[in-house]
Parts: sequence; structure tokens; C-alpha cells
Amino acid sequence: MTFTIPKEKKLLSANLKIACEALSEKKGEDLKLLYFGEKSSLTDCFIIATGNSNPHLKALRDNVEKTLKDNGIELFSKDRFQPSGWLVIDAIDFVVHLFSQEQRENYAIEQLWKDAEQVSVEDLV
Repeated sequence: MTFTIPKEKKLLSANLKIACEALSEKKGEDLKLLYFGEKSSLTDCFIIATGNSNPHLKALRDNVEKTLKDNGIELFSKDRFQPSGWLVIDAIDFVVHLFSQEQRENYAIEQLWKDAEQVSVEDLV
């Protein structure tokens, strides 16, 4: 069962959808959304996706950053590309984590935050 983002977070939901579409355009794999609500003071949501190579991860990151900027969504920080297998884009209300398959399995971020609610991309406004 998936969780639906509260109606009062309509802007967050719309921005998440924009970011998820940017990842889908570049064939991001195994897309997951984790919603924290009041469980975290750092951010409301994580978007987690997998890329199949370092060039793919860079293309995913570049497309998300460009799409967010084009839609007026402010970025707090962004990673310079380093072939580490894990890239982070901090959009303040949500954070995008882009992993290689190996690093995603290694860090198991979904397991670290298993008290977060899973949100279906299809349920975003």
C-alpha cells in the first residue's frame, strides 16, 4: 500500500512530479519516493533512482537540475560530477538521490529510512 502526500502539500507534490518526469525522460530506473512528513526536519521527501553507468547518472542529474531550474524550483546545492556511483540534488523540500545499482545496494537507503511512507509516482498531482 502506498501513501498519498497530504493535500496541503500540493506544491511539493507538483514539484516531485516534475523531478520524476525528468528522471523518466532519461530512463532512470527503480524510481522510489519516500515521504517523511514530520519525521524529518531535513526534508519532506527523497526521490531515489538508479542509473546504469556513470554517464547515465550524469545525464539523469543534468536533466533533473535543468528541469527544476526551468520550472523555478530552487536548488540548495548540487554535486559536481564525480564517478562515485551516488549523486545528490538538494531541492530543499525534497532530495534526489541517484545511485549506481552497486551503490544503491550498498547504502540501502530505503532500509535506513524504512519508517518513511512510500509514495507512488502515479499518485502525484
